[in-house]
Amino acid sequence: MGLLSGKKGIIFGVANEKSIGWAIAQILHKEGMELAFSYAGEALESRVRPLAESLGSRIVVPCDVSDDSQIDNVFDIVKQEWGGLDVMVHSLAFAKKEELKGEFLNTTRDGFRIALEISAFSLVALAKRAAPLMEGRNGSMVTLSYYGSEKVIANYNVMGVAKAALEASVRYLAADLGPKGIRINTISAGPVKTLAAMGISGFKQILDVVEAKSPLRRNVSQEDVAKTALYLLSGLSSGVTGEIIYVDSGFNIMGF
Repeated sequence: MGLLSGKKGIIFGVANEKSIGWAIAQILHKEGMELAFSYAGEALESRVRPLAESLGSRIVVPCDVSDDSQIDNVFDIVKQEWGGLDVMVHSLAFAKKEELKGEFLNTTRDGFRIALEISAFSLVALAKRAAPLMEGRNGSMVTLSYYGSEKVIANYNVMGVAKAALEASVRYLAADLGPKGIRINTISAGPVKTLAAMGISGFKQILDVVEAKSPLRRNVSQEDVAKTALYLLSGLSSGVTGEIIYVDSGFNIMGF
């Protein structure tokens, strides 16, 4: 019997086998959880569906999180197939590539809107639909952030603002969901080589600095993050909600 045997969970934001969301999915599956996956568009479906099916997932559905009707459809399917939900993983973030270089001062109105909508508001929209399916099941939600939410990281720009909004949203959601017996937490992961991260100018330099300056003198892996997600999504963290858990080799504690 695994730690999560009999539990049901849905993963939003897997892009390919290097995604943090995929590493989380693998460890949840290993512990006995049945999983559902979403994908955004046909191009990503060709990557996500084979991964999902390799874990025996029967629910693999499209979801553009800027479209409420698609979000509703996902949770209608989950309710129909499972009747309830125990876990939700939000591993979604997006900003236009041109917004992730140069000065934050040059952020466009449309670029700001898109980054905040996809990277932060989507959590609120998904949590609203997931919550009724989690009541009475000790449900748990996890989202992913980064240190650029609280300190200036070159070229992270509007994504840093979006992650700050995401973290604040988790605190407010924790207050709303707690009385329903549902927990929600954030993992602030160190830089990890994912498809999204490689789009940030100077990402290699960020990796080098973390490796040189963090207490553990190394960068973290997708598996490092997934292990913490397992803790937060299981009963092992039954008294933890509204928190930011750093998985960054201790980099966030360092000063000059």
